[in-house]
Amino acid sequence: MEIRNKNIDAGKAFDWGRTSLDYAKYRDIYPPVFYEKIADRNLCIKGQRVLDLGTGTGVLPRNMYHYGAEWTGTDLSEMQIAQARRLSEEKGQNIRYLVSAAEDLVFPDNSFDTVTACQCFWYFDHKRLMPRLSRMLKKEGHLLILYMAWLPFEDPIAGESEKLVLKYSPHWSGAGETMHPISVPDCVLDFFTPVSHEEYQLDLPFTRDSWHGRMKACRGVGASLSQEEIAQWETEHRKLLASIAPEEFTVRHYAAMLELTLR
Repeated sequence: MEIRNKNIDAGKAFDWGRTSLDYAKYRDIYPPVFYEKIADRNLCIKGQRVLDLGTGTGVLPRNMYHYGAEWTGTDLSEMQIAQARRLSEEKGQNIRYLVSAAEDLVFPDNSFDTVTACQCFWYFDHKRLMPRLSRMLKKEGHLLILYMAWLPFEDPIAGESEKLVLKYSPHWSGAGETMHPISVPDCVLDFFTPVSHEEYQLDLPFTRDSWHGRMKACRGVGASLSQEEIAQWETEHRKLLASIAPEEFTVRHYAAMLELTLR
């Protein structure tokens, strides 16, 4: 489904469904420590019901499934949910997936212990969503916002790849990331109180092919460019990586989480 938001990429349309196959193959890259830090907060573990908003290909519920929580993943894109179901079924995981905008979800009051939003919180209409989440969460429920991004000013390979994305998508607002805490709009704080946050750096391993796929699956390329533009970008990016990157390398990222509880 095509999305337009004046605050994202200067309003340029994007559709994650167009890149679902690459997303499923190349964006399941969070390291074990990313999930361990969540479980260490006693979130998304056995005995809890968790709602994962903007689940995409189900990366978060699939990788945290062994911690024992009961997961429901939702996403606006039918193609993303199709990949989430396929990947979960291949692992024999019993995860419920729904195609729905987060703002349109209807669950009974007090349905969930935790709501998670990984790499997606800024896409939502927070004024519409927050009252719904406050009803669907249990009295002492948690909202956990998660994020991870490469650091283009600290990692030369990431920096050069990002420049090439900007050549084709000059208004792409995913560029220029620096390490910082996750912030939320004021309307979120009308319903939730922040209780903790954490930011930490990671060096993630890639090959030329996997990094190329990771970059292609980003919003500024696979989700928004025409097929002709994607093909041109791919040719240039593979040539770029051959000139600046060994066959195997790491890319500096940072991860962040923000935990909030109901007021």
